[in-house]
Amino acid sequence: MKLSDFDYELPSELIAQTPIKTRDQSRLMVLDKKTGEVAHKHFYDIKSELHKGDVLVLNDTKVIPARLIGTKEDTGAVIELLLLKDLGNNIWECLSRPAKRLKVGTIVTFQDKLKAEVVEKKDEGIVHVKLLYEGILMEILDELGMMPLPPYIHEKLEDKNRYQTVYAKNIGSAAAPTAGLHFTEELLEELKSMGVEILFVTLHVGLGTFRPVEEENILEHHMHTEFYQMTKEVADKLNKAKKEGRKIYAVGTTSTRTLETIMHKYHEFRECSGNTDIFIYPGFKFLAIDGLITNFHLPKSTLLMLVSALSSKEIILNAYREAVKEKYRFFSFGDAMFIK
Repeated sequence: MKLSDFDYELPSELIAQTPIKTRDQSRLMVLDKKTGEVAHKHFYDIKSELHKGDVLVLNDTKVIPARLIGTKEDTGAVIELLLLKDLGNNIWECLSRPAKRLKVGTIVTFQDKLKAEVVEKKDEGIVHVKLLYEGILMEILDELGMMPLPPYIHEKLEDKNRYQTVYAKNIGSAAAPTAGLHFTEELLEELKSMGVEILFVTLHVGLGTFRPVEEENILEHHMHTEFYQMTKEVADKLNKAKKEGRKIYAVGTTSTRTLETIMHKYHEFRECSGNTDIFIYPGFKFLAIDGLITNFHLPKSTLLMLVSALSSKEIILNAYREAVKEKYRFFSFGDAMFIK
C-alpha cells in the first residue's frame, strides 16, 4: 500500500483558519460507507441520523496549553517545545524546535516561572525534559503556554476554549479530538433525550495522531504511543449494547483507536488503561464500531487511512472530491463527516 494512494488535491483556501461562530452550525456530509452515497446537511442534523438505543462514544481528553517558547539559558537562542506526554516525576516527552540546538543538560527558560532541562534526546526532534518550577504546573502552563494549534492554522485563536470540546475533562492532550468540537451542550442533551446513549473514553492525543507519514510503503510507518483509558461503567454499557445489537458510533479517530485497541486486545470492552500504537489502514477488521463522526483529514495522513479502512479508499477519496467541489471547510476547525 503506497502513501501516494492517499493523496488528493485541496485548494489552500478550504483549510479552515478559525472556528465557525456556533459549533453545531458547521456542515455535515453523511456518507454511506458501503455505497458511497452522499448527503449534505448541517451538524445539528445529526439528530436525524441517530436513533434511540444508538451509542455515541466521545473522547473527554482536555488539551494542555502545551506550546512553550523560551530561550536557552547559555546562549539566549529561541527554543520551542511542544509538551506531548507526561512520563511521570515531572519528565515530559516533547517535540523540540530547532532540535539540533539541544543536547542533554541544556536548560531552556520560560520567563521566570518554568525551566526545562533536557535529560534525553531521541530521533525526529523528540526530547525528554525535566520541568523545573514551583507551584501548580497546569496553572503555570495556563499562563505561559499557547494552544498547540496545527501548523496549517495561521490565524490567532481568540478564544482558547474553541480548541476544546464542551465535555473536555481529563487533562493530557497535545491536540484536540476535533470531531468533538462540533457538539454543543444543548445538542448532547437533545440526543440524550432522544434515547441516544452518550459515553466517554479518554485518549490523550500525542505525536501518534498527527505525525506525518514519510515512508512510501505505509507499512513501514511507526506509530508513537498514546495513553488511553476506559472505565468499568463504560465497558459494561458498551458490552450490553454489543450484545443487544445496537449501533456504536465513535466520535473521532481517537475514540475509534481506543475502542478498537481494547476490543482487539480483549475481544470485549473492559476497564483498562495503557498505551496504544494501533495503526488502522485498509484491510483492518473493525470489531468495535459501526460508524464514525470525523472531520476531513490531511492528504497522506494516518487519519485518512483510518477512515478509508472503515469504508474504502475509493469511496472516501470520491467523497473528499465532492467536499472540495462543494467547498466544505477542511481539517481541525473545518466541517464534519458521518460515515455510517
